[in-house]
Amino acid sequence: MEDVEVTGGSNGFWLDRRVFVTGATGLLGSWLVRRLVEAGADVVCLVRDWVPRSELVRGGLIESVSVVRGDVREQALLERALGEYEVETVIHLAAQTIVPIANRNPVSTFEANVAGTWALLEACRHSPAVGQIVVASSDKAYGDHDDLPYDEDAPLKGRHPYDVSKSCADLISQSYAATYDLPVAVTRCGNFYGGGDLNWNRLVPGTIRSVTRGQRPIIRSDGSYIRDYFYVEDGAAANMLLAEKLAEDPGLRGEAFNFSNELQVPVLELVRKILDRMESGLAPDVRNEARHEIPHQYLSAAKARKVLGWKPLFTLDEGLDRTIRWYEKFLGAA
Repeated sequence: MEDVEVTGGSNGFWLDRRVFVTGATGLLGSWLVRRLVEAGADVVCLVRDWVPRSELVRGGLIESVSVVRGDVREQALLERALGEYEVETVIHLAAQTIVPIANRNPVSTFEANVAGTWALLEACRHSPAVGQIVVASSDKAYGDHDDLPYDEDAPLKGRHPYDVSKSCADLISQSYAATYDLPVAVTRCGNFYGGGDLNWNRLVPGTIRSVTRGQRPIIRSDGSYIRDYFYVEDGAAANMLLAEKLAEDPGLRGEAFNFSNELQVPVLELVRKILDRMESGLAPDVRNEARHEIPHQYLSAAKARKVLGWKPLFTLDEGLDRTIRWYEKFLGAA
């Protein structure tokens, strides 16, 4: 497989292409927008809240894109934006992504993640210029399974609010492809990490900030939970690659793809890896407070490798090194 197909965005596909991105102020969204702009795309971002410390703003990317202010649940607004900007490709990332917030505020999570998805897809259905739609689901959409790793044939059976919201959004996307032949495909990725994540209660940024401040990093669980960590720049490239392949092959409509480094990493092991790479002797503060979270998850990316010719650009260690450098620079300037 040539690098042009592995990385996405190097073959001229994105040059002057009108792309609509939801969730552009988020972790993945900011890196995706940067990659799209570098590839020459004409990017339109849906922005609900003004987040001055997001990479979209502080990194200056917002000066290179068009901005539509509004909520992803506003179908009329979405239809207007897709029509007036003559959008050709849609990448839907907008979501409430924090599990503890979802447990405390399930309705707002369902509204953003589920209603937001059907509003966007319905707007796309009424926008004939839209040729590709990529919807970000999650490994959490699978719920808890005994058979690991998850492959794309595993049933979607989320039980807790965040997991259910992603199961629903995933199934709704498949429904629009099956019923209306909408050109939509789904990404299911592991836990994203990388520079620009300012949700400090997440494990990676929270750990790095604690170490930088000389404080013990906090682990909300008992440290044994196993997750599939996926570097955000790989996530941005994967979304772009899937859109490119969807344009080439209508048979991918309604298909879902796992993207993963296919590693099983316990929470405590990841924290210790960060501590080692930051040359810190601090001991983690293990609080065992996490509730309603899946204890063991990791993905098989065999389908993405076979069908899309995909492979990750970064190892876990490479991604962590890039992430640590980003936060050290960010926190040093804060």
